[in-house]
Amino acid sequence: MISKCEQTDFWQIYDIINDGALAYRGVIPEDRWHDPYMTEKDLKEQINEGVEFWSYRENGQMIGVMGIQFKGEVTLIRHAYVRTSQRNNGIGSKLLEHLREMSTTPILIGTWADAAWAIKFYQKHGFRLLTDDEKNRLLKKYWSIPPRQVETSVVLASADWKN
Repeated sequence: MISKCEQTDFWQIYDIINDGALAYRGVIPEDRWHDPYMTEKDLKEQINEGVEFWSYRENGQMIGVMGIQFKGEVTLIRHAYVRTSQRNNGIGSKLLEHLREMSTTPILIGTWADAAWAIKFYQKHGFRLLTDDEKNRLLKKYWSIPPRQVETSVVLASADWKN
C-alpha cells in the first residue's frame, strides 16, 4: 500500500534511506560517501525544502520510500530507497508510478553517475539521460548540492521534457 508519509514516520524514512543507500558504498566516489549516508539534519532540511515522502508498506511495515518535490515548471523525484532485504520486488516501480501520476510537469531525476542499476531502473521506466551540459545546468538550477556532487551525478528526464 502506498501512502503519504507523516511527521511520525521520520525515523522509518531515515532508516530506509540509510539502509538502502548501503548499495552506494564502494560505488560512488569515496569522497561523497559518509556514514550515515543521510544525516538526521540533512533529512530534516530536505523535508523543510519541500520534499514530500511517500511510502510503500506491506503488513504494516514501511519497506520503501520515494520523495517528490514540486519546483514550478518541473517535478523532481528525490531519495528513492527500498530496504535492502526487499529489493527487486517491484516496490520502487510502484512508488515511481504513483508519483508520476501526481505530477503535472516534466519529471527530472538526479542520481550518481556510477549507480548503473539506478540509471537502468529509470531508463526502464521511460526516462532518458540528459547531456552533461544540460545536467550541469539543471542540477545547479533545481537542486542544492555541492559542486563535487554535480560532477559525479547524472540527470534523467521524463519523455515530456523539452530542453
